[in-house]
This record gives sequence, C-alpha cells and structure tokens, in this order.
Amino acid sequence: MSERKTRVLIVDDSALMRRMLGDILSSDPRIEVVGTARDGVDGLEKIASLAPDVVTLDVEMPRKDGLATLEEIMRTRPMPVVMVSSLTQEGAEVTLKALSLGCVDFVGKPSGAISMDIQAVGADLIAKVLMARTARIRPPRRESPLPRPRPVSGVGPRPVGARGRREIVAIAASTGGPVALQQLLSCLPGNFPVPIVVTQHMPRDFTASFARRLDAVSELSVVEGFDGLALKPGLVVIAPGGRHLLIRRRGAGAFCELSDAPPVLSVKPSANIMFLSVADEYGGNALGVVLTGMGRDGADGAAALHRKGARIIAESQETCVVYGMPKAAVEAGVVDELLPLPEIPDSLLKNLKG
Repeated sequence: MSERKTRVLIVDDSALMRRMLGDILSSDPRIEVVGTARDGVDGLEKIASLAPDVVTLDVEMPRKDGLATLEEIMRTRPMPVVMVSSLTQEGAEVTLKALSLGCVDFVGKPSGAISMDIQAVGADLIAKVLMARTARIRPPRRESPLPRPRPVSGVGPRPVGARGRREIVAIAASTGGPVALQQLLSCLPGNFPVPIVVTQHMPRDFTASFARRLDAVSELSVVEGFDGLALKPGLVVIAPGGRHLLIRRRGAGAFCELSDAPPVLSVKPSANIMFLSVADEYGGNALGVVLTGMGRDGADGAAALHRKGARIIAESQETCVVYGMPKAAVEAGVVDELLPLPEIPDSLLKNLKG
C-alpha cells in the first residue's frame, strides 16, 4: 500500500506564482496540490475546508499578509507552514520573524525569468514541503521574560592549549535552528568562559540579520563571522550564508577563516567543515552540539571531534522540529549526551566546569 501523498495548499496573491509553485510541487508524485488561495483571508478559509498537510505562504499579500496569516494559523490550527520569501535583506528580517512565529522553513521566491532558477528553487521547495509534513509543530508561547542567565562561577577563560579543558563550543543547526539557537543562547551568561561558533543553514543576506537578532536577546556578543575575526570568551560567531566557517589557531589566539569551497551534502555553510576544523585545531578540548535539522550535516564532523576526545551533545527528538541531524549523529555512535533543548545550557556549563 503506497503512502498517502502530502496535501499542499498554496497561498499567494500572484496568479503566476500560484501556477509556478503548483507546477513545481505537482511534478513530484509524493505531493498533491489540493488548492490555491489568493491572500491570507482566502487561505484561512481554504485551510478550514481542505485540511492540507502543509501550507506554502507568501509574505506580501493584500487584506491579510503572510505574517498575520501565519499568526492566525498557529493560534487556531497549528500546522506546518513553509514561507515563500524574497531572499533579500528586507526579506531576511520578515522571514526571521516568521520563523519565530512558528513556520517550519522558508524558500526563495522563484524569479520566473530563468528556467534554471525555477528548477533550483523547485528542488528546495519540494524537499522542504515533504520535510514539513513530518515536522513537530509547536506554536510559539506568548512573550514572557526569559529567566536571567546565572553568571558562571568557578571557571574563567581557558588558557589556549590547556589539556583536558574545553576551550570552544561548536554548534550545528538547520531546520528549527533559528528558534532553538535563540532559546539556547538566551539562557547562557554574558561571562561564558569560551567562544562559541555556529553553523546554521541559511542563505546569503540572512545570517547578518540573524546574528543581530540573537545579539539582541542574549547577554553574549553575537556576530556574523568574517576572515580574521579573533575568537574570545563570550563571543558567538555565526557562519555567514554561502561561506564555510573554519577555525584556525595562531600563537596564543584563534580566529575565523572563511572558505568558498563547494557545498558539502548540498549545504554551504557546512557544519561538517566547521567541526573538522575545530577537531584539527582543538582536538579533544572542544564541545560539539548538534541541534534540530533536516539531513545529516554535522554527523561526520561530530565523529571526527569524538575520535579526538571531544564531548558531543545532541538535541533529543522530543524538542526537535526535525530529528534529522541529531539522529544521524546518534546513529554514528558519537553522541555522549542526548538532551531536550532546555537542558542543553546547563549541560554546557557543567562540561566547562569539569
């Protein structure tokens, strides 16, 4: 008996875009486009009558825009939503807001001018719609003050080269990662004793906005990485979209190096590449963390870190939006602690004191 098709509703105010997205999705035999809607009001009515598995949602629409529609969906009938956004600086801010409101993921809006562009967007759209059906949907809670991070006591900045001491935290994340990282970093104190480096799968123009958003909600200093950026305790470096982040050591310090090498496992930046560079430079004196995400990026790099004595923490299935990347690391046999997201901040602090 064949698996039931993933039923999709397309919400977009452009008739051309509705047709393009419909053609792309219908080209995959695992997907059935059950309807289209011209704006948010129409979309909410169609959701009620058609009960789709996944909704694709445009951002800019008359009567009720994408963000207002997303909020209404998450309030009244939580379900997987994939935003269709313009991949621009302005689009980045709106998309990050949509992620915080509960959308599973986003894709770039096809231009329609070049067939190759449509094909590239199409593969991404199909993969994310199919993944979205399996995602764990948690409507965002009402805004409430976050618990104030407790300052770290009994541990100071690590001298470079101190044997057996953790000198860096490296984090991998993908689908669901923006919200997970916000929750994780906002629970860490400003005097966190080592640097943190992060690979979150995002396109160009998004990671700078993402770093600013994280910096605003955390006591840590969060920046987008650039060549030559020196690492220091309490600094969080986000790999820039479209570049791989590597870590290098020189004398008593460590710094960032960016690479334009091809994608690995179809992603750029690659957590595997970042993890491998951390393994080369820090050996066992590192903590690796694998958070929610689609695919298996990070598993090979985590294995390299683990072989050198680094400790690996992965987010457990109960809090993952998509239990893909952590599951791959678990199946590789390299995870030392499998924890729900709220327990990871305390685990990091305990491991640094150990």
